[in-house]
Amino acid sequence: MTSSPLRGLRQRRLGRRAALAALTGAAACAGRPGLVGYPVPMPDEPLPAERADLPLRPLGVLSIDTDQLGAYGLSALHVGPDLTLTTISDRGRWAQAQLVLAADGVPLGLEAPRSGPLRDVAGRPLPRDLASDAESLARLPDGSWLIGFEREHRIWRYHSLDSAAVPVGVPPGIEDAPANGSLESIGVLADGRWLVIAEALASRDDPFTRQAWIGGPGRWHSFAYRPRDWHNPSDLCPLPDGGALVLERHFGWTEGFSGSIARIASIPAVPTILRGEVVARLEPPLPSDNWEGISAFRHNGRGLVAVISDDNQMFPLQRTLLMVLGWADQPAS
Repeated sequence: MTSSPLRGLRQRRLGRRAALAALTGAAACAGRPGLVGYPVPMPDEPLPAERADLPLRPLGVLSIDTDQLGAYGLSALHVGPDLTLTTISDRGRWAQAQLVLAADGVPLGLEAPRSGPLRDVAGRPLPRDLASDAESLARLPDGSWLIGFEREHRIWRYHSLDSAAVPVGVPPGIEDAPANGSLESIGVLADGRWLVIAEALASRDDPFTRQAWIGGPGRWHSFAYRPRDWHNPSDLCPLPDGGALVLERHFGWTEGFSGSIARIASIPAVPTILRGEVVARLEPPLPSDNWEGISAFRHNGRGLVAVISDDNQMFPLQRTLLMVLGWADQPAS
């Protein structure tokens, strides 16, 4: 959801409108016909050594036309084994499309988009108000979905994305989170435990950590997560080995948007504080924006990671970007 500093970004970037519009038009001409989105040029210069040596490397970036996709304000991401991409909107919508990748994992576009409104417990489309601020998404083993909402903090379970919602038990204390800083990150780990990290609710003992929970309804355990300095967690996803990736983002008036991906190698049964290892930095000269969703998946025998951004309805000052990254030690087969 748009935060108060972002509203001022519109004025600070007005001088870049013409340049961004020109870049948009040029890049669109290079896209493959029939696909939603087009490739964004990657930087010609090499990344700084301290970033190039990180184990998760960017492969390519798409700029997504949210009108064609059928949803905007994208806040979470899931990519399935068949490359079905699922995302949700902080305006109360869902969208799916087929992610098209080259053999080496470079993203080429999305095809066959479909979308619709998220629904309440009575099956009615969510109203366009604070009740529709969907921010996090996770897939359960039975194929149903968990969606976390801010403003009115809650977790709803959906048998399918167009079904009626079923409320589930939220972590104790989430009601203390800021209206725009609660259920940004939900994941279902390989062992079945649910992992939740609040975006802006500090833990009791350390203002530089964030309140987190593990377990599930009726069996929540509270602990602290420490993000990278000056960053906030904005999404997470499980890894097949039992760990997780946490997407963290930062906004500054002078430097704009940046982000990091942190890997938690293992999560104990009763954690007290966790901090991940930074495995990727999503910063200029890489194309960057308001990163809000992350998903790990496999393609051609290689582990890949995708992240997606929310443009806050400020195009062309911001864009909806989809970046795909690959592990350096896992080449495509």
